[in-house]
Amino acid sequence: MELSISFSGNSPKYVKIYEEIKQAILMKKLSAHEQLPSKRMLANTLGVSIHTIKEAYEQLLAEGYIYSKERSGYFIASFEFEWLQLPRKYKASPLQTNSNTIKFDFHNGHVDKDAFPFSTWHKLIKKHFNASNLSTSPWQGEATLREEIAQYVGRSRGVICEASQVFVYSGTQTQLQALCHFFGQQTHVGLEEPGFKRVRSTLHQCGLPIHAIPVDNSGITVPTETVHMLYTTPAHQFPLGMVMSIERRADLLQWATSNEAFIIEDDYDSEFRYKGLPIPSLAKMDQLQRVIYFGTFSKILISSLRISYMILPTSLVEAFTLFNLEQKSAVSKVDQLILADFIEQGLFEKHLAKMRTIYRKKQQALLTAIGTYFSEEFQVIGEKSGLHIILKLPKRLSEYEGLQRAQLAGINVYPCSTSFLHACENDMIIIGYGGLNIQQIEEGIALLAEAWQ
Repeated sequence: MELSISFSGNSPKYVKIYEEIKQAILMKKLSAHEQLPSKRMLANTLGVSIHTIKEAYEQLLAEGYIYSKERSGYFIASFEFEWLQLPRKYKASPLQTNSNTIKFDFHNGHVDKDAFPFSTWHKLIKKHFNASNLSTSPWQGEATLREEIAQYVGRSRGVICEASQVFVYSGTQTQLQALCHFFGQQTHVGLEEPGFKRVRSTLHQCGLPIHAIPVDNSGITVPTETVHMLYTTPAHQFPLGMVMSIERRADLLQWATSNEAFIIEDDYDSEFRYKGLPIPSLAKMDQLQRVIYFGTFSKILISSLRISYMILPTSLVEAFTLFNLEQKSAVSKVDQLILADFIEQGLFEKHLAKMRTIYRKKQQALLTAIGTYFSEEFQVIGEKSGLHIILKLPKRLSEYEGLQRAQLAGINVYPCSTSFLHACENDMIIIGYGGLNIQQIEEGIALLAEAWQ
């Protein structure tokens, strides 16, 4: 057997010998049970010491590429290599992307990044980014932030609670996962139909049985089947956008009390209501007896901040705390302290008022553009609050075709069908406007109307 070893590079010689023999074995240039040259013979051939060859062989032996026989030498080990990823002989093609550059992205989850209070936030970062704050927060969240959240929801939504009932997480899905683990896999969960697809995905991953509960013009309907926990977005139903009526809220609370069930109220987009007076939250009406309240700072500030919160009824706090004692917080301590300061100084509510004005103007620009460029065969749904609307398509245009034509024109709009557990009767498109400026909204809608003619 002849072994050709190249000693180029800065690696030790025994490492180069080991690597090139290993590669020859992997590429099947050396056959199973074939004998390797003796240490002395290979040392003479390569002009290195016997000790160098010994180190290389011992490494190959330790990793199972070769085996030894007493007084006979070293041999190539026998095993299959199909699982190995051999070096590519060709350049991998790049990931497929849309050949048309997207000019306008009407994503419902995007926010106005330019309006973020950068200078104020930077000052607070300098204040809190120090050695004493580089430790991990308590798993429930920083006490100061929990206290500020408790006071804020009391002022803004009339939800009276203690800081001990507030738990800080890194998003709706993570706090929902925590609830699913706490209640267990025997818990049947009712979910709006249509509803938030990421919530549905989380419930599936946690193994909880899901029941699709239809919505009507008043919001989610009262379940008629056995459901232990009901997830709903009453302030701005996702995706259809209706605001739950006060009568339906009362009916749901009565149902929860009678059936000893819990309602998860995701107060999604409650801060951005453009028509009529604010409607009381379920948590305010119920005062957290059967309601678990979800809130987030993603839409008001910026989505990458990843700070959300959950407020539990007092009846669940002790058991939930004991269940999670070994957990750790996944939210930056510095970010929590900054946000607590931001709220405590009154800057958060000042920023919220500013964002309400910005988004109201953007929504008006969107609705005006739709009224200008689209015919009456296109119907707008869910415009009373939130950062997106639904556009119901005419019979001549399917959801799929609408999405395809939009992309070819350089526009991203989004399907409504993915929010349904069962088949969707109507073709509808989700159009968000938070991340675009007014000029982009007007130009994008004009271009979209032209693509859908």
